[in-house]
Formats: sequence, C-alpha cells, structure tokens
Amino acid sequence: MTKADIVAKISDKLGMEKGDVQATVETFMSEVKNSLEGGNNVYLRGFGSFIVKKRAEKTGRNISKNTTIKIPAHNIPAFKPAKVFVEGVKTNVKVK
Repeated sequence: MTKADIVAKISDKLGMEKGDVQATVETFMSEVKNSLEGGNNVYLRGFGSFIVKKRAEKTGRNISKNTTIKIPAHNIPAFKPAKVFVEGVKTNVKVK
C-alpha cells in the first residue's frame, strides 16, 4: 500500500476531498519526522510508537579495500507496534 492508496481509502471512507486528506497525511508525517529529529518519541495508543534508537559504536569492514573502519554511535528512527496491533496481524494474516 502506498501513500496515494492511503489517501484514496481515507477520502472514500470519510467523503473528504483527496487534496485535503493528502495535506493531512503529509502534515502528520511531517510532525512525526520533526518530533523524531528533535529527539522526541511519538506514542499512538493502540497503533504503536515511533522512537529514536541509539546504535552503539562498532567496527566494520570495507571488503573492497580490506580495511577495518570505525562506525560511530548514532541514532536511528524505529517503529514499535502496539500489542493490539501485533496480535491483530498474528491472527488475521496467514503464514505463506
């Protein structure tokens, strides 16, 4: 499912203009991104949490030059689904 699909479904369900729905979805995504970039987590009860995770410093390898490199500690965005969300997927999606 793409962002356009989400906009179309919301527009159909609520009877709103697609442009208004697209602006709302874009604004939501922008606010989540800005919050994470500011170091703040976003908690959506019943859906999940967008969180900032810290990755520790580690040693990696550049295989083309056969050298070791130091990868510094850094933060990454992550999503942790709510238990209700996880259970819904477990019960409704068949294993392929």
